[in-house]
Amino acid sequence: MPAPRLSRRDFLKSSVIAGIGVYIAAPGSAALAALFERERLRPLPWDARNGTIRYRTDATAKVTGEKVFSFDMRGRDLPGWPDTQSHAMLLRATRADRVYAGVDLSVLGDALKPDRIVTAADLQRDGVAFPAFYGQDMLLPEGSTPAYLGHAVALLVWHDFARFRAAKNALRFRDDIVRWGAQTGPLDRPPWAAFRYVRVGGATAFDGDAYSSLKDTPLFPSGFDRKRPLWPQANPNGALDAQGAAFAARMAEELSNPSDATLVLEREYFSQSIDTAALEPDNGNAWFDAATATLHLVSATQSPQEVAAAGARMLADSRLGVRNLVLHPCYTVGYGSKDHNPFPFIALMAGLYGDGRPVRLANDRYEQFQTSLKRHSFRMRYRMSVDRASGKFQVFQADMIGDGGGRQNFSPSVCLVAATAAQSIYYFPRSDLASTVISSRALDAGSARGYGTLQSMGATEMMVDEIASQLGVDPIELRQRNVFTSGMKNTQGAIPGGAQRADEVLARCRAHPLWTEREQRKKDFEAAHPGRRYGVGFGCVQKDFGTGAEAAFAEVSLSKDGRLLLRHIGVEMGTGMATSQAAVCIGWLGRPADEVRTGESEWPELPMIETGDPWLMAQAEQDRHVGDPRWTPNRVSPSSASNSAYFFSHATREAARLLFTQGLWPAALAIWGRGFGGGQLAPLIVRREDARWIDGKLTAGGMTPLPLASLVTTAYEMGLATGAIVHTFNRWQWAEAEFPLDGDDARLPLDGIALRWGDGSGAGKGTPTANGYRMIERTRAHYPPTQRNNAGVVYYSAIGTLAEVAVDTGNGRVELLNHHSVLECGNAIVPQLVSGQLQGGLAMGIGHALHEYLPLYEDGPGNGTWNFNRYTLPRARDVAVWSQSGEVLPPLSDTDPPKGMAEVVMIAVVPAIVNALAHATGHRFRELPVTPEKVRAALEQAT
Repeated sequence: MPAPRLSRRDFLKSSVIAGIGVYIAAPGSAALAALFERERLRPLPWDARNGTIRYRTDATAKVTGEKVFSFDMRGRDLPGWPDTQSHAMLLRATRADRVYAGVDLSVLGDALKPDRIVTAADLQRDGVAFPAFYGQDMLLPEGSTPAYLGHAVALLVWHDFARFRAAKNALRFRDDIVRWGAQTGPLDRPPWAAFRYVRVGGATAFDGDAYSSLKDTPLFPSGFDRKRPLWPQANPNGALDAQGAAFAARMAEELSNPSDATLVLEREYFSQSIDTAALEPDNGNAWFDAATATLHLVSATQSPQEVAAAGARMLADSRLGVRNLVLHPCYTVGYGSKDHNPFPFIALMAGLYGDGRPVRLANDRYEQFQTSLKRHSFRMRYRMSVDRASGKFQVFQADMIGDGGGRQNFSPSVCLVAATAAQSIYYFPRSDLASTVISSRALDAGSARGYGTLQSMGATEMMVDEIASQLGVDPIELRQRNVFTSGMKNTQGAIPGGAQRADEVLARCRAHPLWTEREQRKKDFEAAHPGRRYGVGFGCVQKDFGTGAEAAFAEVSLSKDGRLLLRHIGVEMGTGMATSQAAVCIGWLGRPADEVRTGESEWPELPMIETGDPWLMAQAEQDRHVGDPRWTPNRVSPSSASNSAYFFSHATREAARLLFTQGLWPAALAIWGRGFGGGQLAPLIVRREDARWIDGKLTAGGMTPLPLASLVTTAYEMGLATGAIVHTFNRWQWAEAEFPLDGDDARLPLDGIALRWGDGSGAGKGTPTANGYRMIERTRAHYPPTQRNNAGVVYYSAIGTLAEVAVDTGNGRVELLNHHSVLECGNAIVPQLVSGQLQGGLAMGIGHALHEYLPLYEDGPGNGTWNFNRYTLPRARDVAVWSQSGEVLPPLSDTDPPKGMAEVVMIAVVPAIVNALAHATGHRFRELPVTPEKVRAALEQAT
């Protein structure tokens, strides 16, 4: 089959990065229909009368097993690709304490030997290397010690599947394939990052701070000594960081020498490494077409924009003559693990050595355990002081050590977030929270769901429960005395955005029968079940969502026949993002989108540019660029950090709003003004704020309801807006800009706009760009100051979970009898999707608390022998599937924004279960997971 040729229009839509032409194929495009189940996607079954959606857009494909993933793709499935397909595997090191001395493939014989063997020497010769974010040695050079267990040493390629499969089976679990030289011991490298946040509040929770990271500065180490950070020397009259260290020293002294009126509790907690166990293992299929100097890549990723940009730079640096990169991002599922994952770049590398054939590199489950990004393990030492009489918290000090494994990845960010989240739902007048993530020979740890907060907040909740026990106070009542409320400052000194409602969550949970009847239930259960002990526990957390540099594009447009199209940068990962974003359109346009295209990365209609790093950017740099109407601190964000509901929806909503205000509303006024027959407008007051969609028709102030089709026809005839594209940026506050538009549209929470007037062929406001759109260049921009990066987080959603457990005193097995959760997440866009995320997240948290565990080093997954026969995921019987319940707090009003909640729902159940075990057994477990062996040992020790 001949190689595909990009049309001139396609090239105009593509980008040029580092001299490489980059084309990102939209999943919904006709040319790539073979990739996706487009013909099986359905417009949302929308009932305009009651506002309900019966099922999601991909429901048919999901329930029939026809949903297509990157893992399913072969060359023959892709338009323009060769029908032939090569297959590859990686050989990996299963030790990290000796010099690598090459490979011995003699076990394969001549019949099964690879058609191509690629080593580090080949990559060095050809100038092929990882993007800088992923570090060095994509393949380990001979004579080097592996940086970590599972470090890839060679790529093996076969041109037919049968030989590939037989060879792979022959090589599995063999220790004599990789040869070793002298023993060196593991590499000794400094930690990946360390952060410290010190805050000393004012006289009350609402007064100005004496010191905080937002007002002053976070503390950064000057270096490391035996992997411990060297913090600034304390000096109350010195530089800002020295002043912070002085405040921290005073807190430490007070905690070490408390008064009789103060209780100080000091404890150590451990949260383990886990596998994300995503349904789709890491995979890619790449083809280098030498005739067109084009490398094509099909890949599972949450961050296609990062793969496109970094992949182009990687190819540009090579000496293999690549001139174009065509990326086909696919639907995927990853729970964070496919965001900034090195695998797509390894797949890119494999494609370069296929001898003109597509090369498929796809993990099986053993390989996935051996290589996929893990959740960081953390060991946390906490000290907390509380006034015995009032039960009010005074000082919180934390020292956290996370294990980031062999490559840095997102460890600095996870390190930061763990520290900023540790306060959970509580207000602390003073705090000193330090976090360090070390490098080690463990597997890479990255963007796993929870992102450091599961670890740090879970420990906080266990400590608060124990403090309540020592004070003799109801555990939820103690939480209520210290709960963080609106207007208070977090441990970075920032005031969170919007109303804080953890107090309402606590009140509902405290009134629930599981809590109010817990002592009587314990008595009755244990009387009826000899040999079993009963307990109820509680956990409550609030988790941030977003990154502090969220950016998105969205397009909402209407065709002449009234079909509503939504294009978005967001990637559908099985969460229902496509369904929810389609539903966001209802508020302004009276109906959900008919067609949704996700994972869109090219936006020539609104050509925004970025420079620098939005998190490290100095104010002076931002000030230099802000006058350029096409500049933004960040173009696009990956689908991560629970950013869909709030951040992505903001872009969709604002695009739909512009389409309404600049198109449909003036069209409605024109129709009403004509009186449907040349008459005059009836003498009624018609205001835009009174506009309502009723049964799919627009009315306002008593005017005749107008169907969408009539509005669209008039908008096209009058040359009004029929399409809107927007760009958004959020640094813990929305960027705003002024535009040459009338009324409320003169200043919007956007930094870029493009509109299509009529069919796009005529005149209209703005500068022509592409596809009939015109960019409405802003006249002035208002970006949040870069100092807000020090805020850490300001957007939160909260959850409280009650857990009911029974412990078998003979075998130590823990049975989860029931659990109930109260979630606060603003206005749920699609309540059924929220329910699904809640149930799925709870199951993940239950697994973390009781079942899932990966040893970090030689006996862990890096040795290549781990699979689900050794790794225990919770089953239906383990999650109280038939008895569990949950509720969502009603929003304060119908104008509340939806909040990101995909991660928070998994966290509170972890301490709830551990606290329930304390109620059941009298023993407080501080090392996760709590296995039957640990329970049995605690029971034996107690007797």
